[in-house]
Order: sequence, then structure tokens, then C-alpha cells
Amino acid sequence: MVFSGIELHTACDRKKEKNSKFFSGIKGKKNKIHFQSQPHERHFELIDIIRSRMQISEAKDACIRKKLIELAATKTCRQINIPQISLGLLGGIHESDFLNEKHYFQWRKRQVNLLEEFISSSPNHGTNEHHMVRSSLLKIRDPKEWDVKMSPSDRTEVLYAIRLVVLGLSSLPGEVGLETGTSDWTVGYQLNIRIYEKLLFGMFDILDESQLIEEAEEILDLIKMTWPTLGITQKIHDAMHGWVLFRQFVGTHEPSLLEHSILKLQRFVSAEDHDRKKEQYIDRLECSQRYNGVETKLSLVESILCSISIWCDSRLQDYHLHFSKEPDIFGRVMMLVSLTGVPIINDSEEIKLLKLNASDGNVILKFSTYVERSIEAAYTRVASTINLESKLAKTHGLALLANELNLLAKREFSIFYPVMRNWYPEAGAVSATKLKKYYGERLQPYLAEVSYLTEDVRSVLSAANALDYDLSELYTSICEENKLNHLSNHTLDRYQIEEVAGPVILDWIIAQHSRILQWTERQLDLEKWEALSFQQRQAPSVVEVFRIVEETVDQFFGWNLPMNITHLQALLSVIFHSLDTYLSKVSNGLVEKKDLLPSAPPLTRYTETVIPIIKRKVVENTPTDNGMNDKLTASTISKLCIRLNTLQYIKKNSGILEDSLRKSWALVRSSKYQRSAVDEPLQNTVTDCLTYDEAVDELFSTTFNSIRDTSTNAIGTICDLIGLRMVFWDLRDKVLSCLYCGNVESARLDKFLFHFDTVLNRICGLLDESLRDLVALSVYRASMDAFVWVLLDGGPSRAFSEADVSLLEDDFTMLKEFFIADGEGLPRSLVEKEAEFAAQILQLFSLKTDTVIQMLLNSSQRISSGLHAHRHGRIPDDAYILIRVLCHKKDREASKFLKRQYQLPMSSEYDDTPSKDSAVGSTFMSDILERSSSFHWTEKGQKSLSSFKKKIQEATSELRHGAW
Repeated sequence: MVFSGIELHTACDRKKEKNSKFFSGIKGKKNKIHFQSQPHERHFELIDIIRSRMQISEAKDACIRKKLIELAATKTCRQINIPQISLGLLGGIHESDFLNEKHYFQWRKRQVNLLEEFISSSPNHGTNEHHMVRSSLLKIRDPKEWDVKMSPSDRTEVLYAIRLVVLGLSSLPGEVGLETGTSDWTVGYQLNIRIYEKLLFGMFDILDESQLIEEAEEILDLIKMTWPTLGITQKIHDAMHGWVLFRQFVGTHEPSLLEHSILKLQRFVSAEDHDRKKEQYIDRLECSQRYNGVETKLSLVESILCSISIWCDSRLQDYHLHFSKEPDIFGRVMMLVSLTGVPIINDSEEIKLLKLNASDGNVILKFSTYVERSIEAAYTRVASTINLESKLAKTHGLALLANELNLLAKREFSIFYPVMRNWYPEAGAVSATKLKKYYGERLQPYLAEVSYLTEDVRSVLSAANALDYDLSELYTSICEENKLNHLSNHTLDRYQIEEVAGPVILDWIIAQHSRILQWTERQLDLEKWEALSFQQRQAPSVVEVFRIVEETVDQFFGWNLPMNITHLQALLSVIFHSLDTYLSKVSNGLVEKKDLLPSAPPLTRYTETVIPIIKRKVVENTPTDNGMNDKLTASTISKLCIRLNTLQYIKKNSGILEDSLRKSWALVRSSKYQRSAVDEPLQNTVTDCLTYDEAVDELFSTTFNSIRDTSTNAIGTICDLIGLRMVFWDLRDKVLSCLYCGNVESARLDKFLFHFDTVLNRICGLLDESLRDLVALSVYRASMDAFVWVLLDGGPSRAFSEADVSLLEDDFTMLKEFFIADGEGLPRSLVEKEAEFAAQILQLFSLKTDTVIQMLLNSSQRISSGLHAHRHGRIPDDAYILIRVLCHKKDREASKFLKRQYQLPMSSEYDDTPSKDSAVGSTFMSDILERSSSFHWTEKGQKSLSSFKKKIQEATSELRHGAW
């Protein structure tokens, strides 16, 4: 830098002239450079930074500065070069100038190395002069020879002899037209390049080599002052600077260094040759390069580009290994390749750099090699660790391998392919083909052995299907995107996943069907029909059944395998049969309605007698076997309420299950890994004329509508049973047997309604809130039926006078109002509608006896003529009803008519207390409960009035004999 014109002073001089603005420097005659733009102090700060970067002590620095100034005072910049500077320093600096001997020997050795490098790079290095210089340098290198044996005059003589040779080499004629004596462009230029390279490396931070020091730009300006002495041009500087930045990136992996290196190399590649003669000389400087076992001599610039290209080539042979975690660097490396070219060995066994050209066959072959080798290497790495990972993860190796290869493919197509496609559009297709082939070779033997569905089979088939689909889609999209017609005509062969998975999924569903049915039966066998908890009032068994059904559904949709409508149909069939089996068990084993009804009392005519007679007992139906007792035990109010709650739970949760299934199936069908609905056959659907969506909807609707309908019907049946059980069985002795017994006034309804209130409150505490109105309606209907039973089939102990009718009507209104409950109970309109039949019966008791008799005779005539009974207005005229109205009328005319026409016994002949000697059900009451709008004979039962009388008489005779 001294001989480049930069002012340089010793520390002593700076102290003496600290008030001066500039120091008088050593100025070259040809290349005098003024550094006046920099502040005075900043100038020395930068020089001091350079000193510290070169790890030179202040004492050594002061000594070297002094000797350089002395040397520069006797020389011109035109004649100075590196060897002359080294020789001048060797002659002027001694051991006494250093603090210790070791530092002096290291410094002297460095100067000898510089001189040896200079001699080695000079032409005709085998001459006697060269041998003399080498032997002299050996003496300088040897401490004993140089410092002990040789005298100062001998040392001066040796240095002088070397200086003559150096001057001679520096004065050799110029090459390729360069001026004679231009030493920086002739002998020792390689040495200059190496020194300049070291200077550029000095701009990096010692503590963090990935970062430039803060003063890098300023120091670079100082380094550029060496260009005249070292023979550096702007183009050489750009090449060397880019090379140094690249070298530092390789060592530190700092992306910004690579980016700056690219910028320098871009400027270098695009620069024009302003001095053609110097460029020719530089091109003749040979550097050795080795690639794939071939060594080639290249020019300096070619060597820099080739070194970078070879490094890029080595990384691109396995770009997944080197760039997967640094995708941005991959793009920059490809930019480097576009600047340097790719290395190949030509036919002459020489290294050549090919510029990237998508139409060049050699370039295409090179990139194809990159892709194939990288994919193969990445696959090999993944496959080599799969067995160990499989043991650790407890997952089948083929499933893990497929997942890893899918991730590998995603990296390939998201990171590498978008960059590679600029020069090699087929890169993505080649990657997909290779990955498909490698995995298929390991998958096919496994598929051949699959016979049933296990967790391992599921995981392998699912992962393989995903990989198969993704690779095929990527291959197709790449061919279409890049218009690769020669590849798009050949689609990738698909793995036979669907063909293998379809049958084993069906087998699994069938196995689940048997398992769920067994579990359902087991739960029902253990069921006691008690609430799960106060908040959850359904039976525990139904929760378990839904749990196992939902587990099966979750497992089914969790397979992540190719499925079609046949699999859905099989799954829905399992769900239907499971719930239908449970529903049938909920409704079975219960007492029948007819078994809850009172016994049929004898038909009698009302009479009053004071003469004591032996009275007959009224028979009552009682259970006659253990089976009936079991049914009655299973049909208690509390158990029936729990069954109702359970049915409502099924109805509600089947809807939730349906919605969940529909959503899950929609997600399955929308998955990219499923076959398109257009391609799926519908031969297993309800009808061939349905579209796919219609067929699916039909399956869901049919399955769950049937479950809901069955639940609704069962709810209705059990609701009716609760009403009958409460009114006709549980409250029979407390209400039914006592109401209006003996006389109306003493056994009014208001005396018994509190029993209804008590039982209804208990029922409401057991029921789900949504069911309370239904059960209340059922109890109300049963209450109305019981009211009708008391009026028409109440037995010998009940008879109603005309005066009683108003009381009956009041009680009838009271009963209705009880269930309306001041607007908080059943709707009034519904209560009135349900009471219509009872109101009609009650209206019959308000009619005159002769009117009722005439109605009975008219009805009998219609029966005799084969006509069905029908209503006149709101009064029923069924013969069965009318004859019972007459039987319960406290009226002498009615009694005479019944005695004369039907020979019915007197009511006073029977005891009010029922007998339990036999079980004769009330068939008439069963008919009443059917709620027919009109009661009529069947065609076989249509008889004349005489036959009707005979039938009644026979029934009465049977009852008479049975009572005795």
C-alpha cells in the first residue's frame, strides 16, 4: 500500500505532526493517488484495523512501517514488486527489532515463503540462477546457518544475489504485447492473486466469520489501492471478490454471503474486456482443476467458475440432503449454476462448463441425473431407518415409508421443482415416477398377502393410497402444465388399493354386526330398567349400545380407505339391525292391554229388594301363571317410564347419529383419495334410476326413518300402557272399584282425584320432559275409558237415576278440568276432542228410557237386516252400548224391558265384592278402547234380533252358573 501512494507514517512521526492535516507520502511517478477525501484520523484508524486483522503487534508494525518508508525512499513504484519488498525487509529488519526470537523466525519464514512462491511461478525455473536462489533461501530459513555461521556481509551478499535474479525476472520482455518490464503482469502474478485473496478474506469478522466487519467497505477501498502493484483489474476483482464470498458462504452457510457472491459474479460475467492484452495474459495463467478423476489446466477465471460449478454439482447430486432445510439457498445455488454452467467431461477427457440451455441434450441429461440421484439417495436414507422407526412408533414400516415418501414428494414439488422446471420441465414427472416405482416394489408383495383388516393393514393401505393418489395427481398436473405430450399419454400405474381394501372392509363390517348384536343382547339381559342418573333418565343399556355403534362408525370412517356406496349400505344395515333389535326388546315382554282390564261383569237389570237372598260373587280377572306375573313386574309404572325415556333417547340420538354419518360420508366422498361418484357403480342401490346423491339420501332416509317410526310407535304403545296400568290396575281398588259404587252421591269423583295427582306427580318425576304431555294424554284417555267403563260396564253395584245425571256431568267436567289444569296441562281443544265419546255415552243416560229402548230395537233391526250400526247426530246407537245403558239405568221401565226381552237377572242377586275365582276379561271394554267411531258386527256375526237375544241370554246363563 506504501508503493500504491498511500501516506504512511510511523507512530513517532504521527506524534510530531499530529496537528498536520496530511503527511508527505511516498508518491509513485506513474500512479500517484491522493487520499485526501478521508479524514486524517480515520485514515490511520483503518490502517490500524488492517494491522490488527493481520495479527501484527504494534512494535512489529512500527518496525515494518519504518523499513518500508526507508525502502520506498530509494525505489520507484514502477520497479517495486512483492519479492523486492520482501528482500528489502529481510535486509533491514533483524532479530533485535522483535520482542522475542520466535516472532522473528515466524516473520522471516513468511518472507522466504513469498520468495519461493515467486521463483516457482517464474519461467525457466530449472536454470542455475533458480538453483542458486533456492539454496540461498534455504540458508535464510535455517536459523543456525543465517544467524550464527554467516556474517552480516555474507548475509548482505546473499540478499544482493537474490535481488539481482528478482530484478532480472522482473525485467523480462512482456507477453501478448504487454510493455516490457511490467512485472506485475508477468512473473509472479499467481503470488499476487493469492495475496489479494488473503486481503479480501481479511474483511470478515474473526469472531463470526459469517459477518463482514463494520469497516469492510472502507477497508475495501484501501485494498483497491494495491491494484497497480498486484496487477488487479475490476474484472479480476469481481471474480476474486465473488470467489472469496462464495468460499466464506461454504464455510459458514450464511445466505447473505451467497447472495453477495452472486451479485459480484453476475457483474464479472457481464463485464466487457477493456484491455484485451491484459485479459489474454490472465487467461494464459494456468490453474489445475480435478473433476470425476479428470485433471485439466484452466485459466484463472475459468478455474474460479469451475470450482464453484463443481461444488454446486456435488450438492445437486443430492439436493434433498443439502437444501431441504434451506430452500432459499437452493434457488440461489441454481442461480450460481446459471452463471457458471454445469461441469461435464467432454470427448477429449477435459473439464468443460456447459451454459444452461433447456434444449441442450447434455444439459437435460445432467439435470435428469441430478433429479434421479437425489430422489434415489433420499429414498435410500428414508428406507434405511424405517425398520427402527417402525419399532419405536409401533406402526407398520410400509405405512411409515409411504408417509415419509409423501413428505419427500411434497418437498420435491414445493421447493425444488419450481426452480428446476426452468431448465428441466420433466423434473417433476421423473420424481413422481421414481418414487412410485421404489415404493411399489415394496408394496406389491404385501398386498398379495392381505386377507383381513387389521390396524397394520389399515395403516398401510391408507398411507399407500394417499401416496398413490398424490403422486399420480402431481404427475398429471405437471404434464398438463408443461404440455409434456410425450409423457401425458402414459399415466402412472395405480396401486391396487381399492381392489384389496373393498372386500376386507365388508368383511370387517360383517364382523362388527355380529359383535354389536352380541353386545346388545348382553346389555339387555343385564338391564333392570332403572334410570342411569337423575339427569340421565334413560336406561344404561341404550347408552352402551349407542357407544359401541358410534365407536364402530368412528372406526369405519377412521380407516381412511377407498370406500363406495356398498360399504355405506353395509354400515347402515349394521346400525339399523342393532337399533331395531334393541327397540324390539324394549317393547317385548310387557303385559298386554287386555290383561289390565277389569273382568266382564254380568249383565243385570236394576232392582230394589229388601228380602234377604244368597248373593252371587262378581268374578275378577287375575294372573293365572308365572309368565303373566313376570310381565306385570316388567310393566310397572316406573319401568315403563324408563323404557319411554329410552325410546325417546333412541329417537333423539338416532337423528344426531344420522347427521354425523351424513357429514362423515360427505367428507369421505369429498376427500381427494376417493373415487369420483361419477365412476362409482350403483348396482347395489335401491333403484338404478337414481343418481348417486339420490341413492345415498335414499339409504340414509330409509334406515333412520324406519328407526324413528319404530321408536314413535313403541312410544305410543308404552304411553297407552302407562295410562291403562295406572288407571285400570294400580288405581283399580282405590278409584275404579269405588267410583259411584252403591250410589253416586256418596262416591263422587272428587274423593278420588288426589290419587291421580299423586301418581301423575311421580310419573312426571321419572319422565323426560319431552314425554310428559304424551303420558298425560295417555292417562287422560285411560281416565275417560274408565269413566265410560263405570257407566257401561260397572256391574250390578252401579245404577244411575235421572237425578244422578247432573252429578255425573259435573264429575265429567271436573275430570276434564283436572287435566287442563288451568291452562298448564293439556290443551282444552285436545281434552274436548278426546272426551267426545264419553260425552255421547253420558248423553244417553239423560234420555228417556223409552227413547233408549226404541234406539235398541232400531239397532237390532238393522243388525237383522245386515246393516251396520250408525250414529244419529251425536248419540251412538250400537246395540251393545244401548243394552248396557239400560242395564245401568235406575229405572223400573228399563228393568221390565230387560227382564221381558233378555231375561236378565236382578242386580240385587250379586254381591258388591268381586271374586277372584276365574279370569274372564272384558271383551266389551277392549272394543271400547279401540275407539271405533261406530261399533258394528262383523259379517259373520250379523244375526237377527232373536239370535241377538239368544246370545245375550246364553252369556247371562254362563255367568249365572259360573257364579254358583
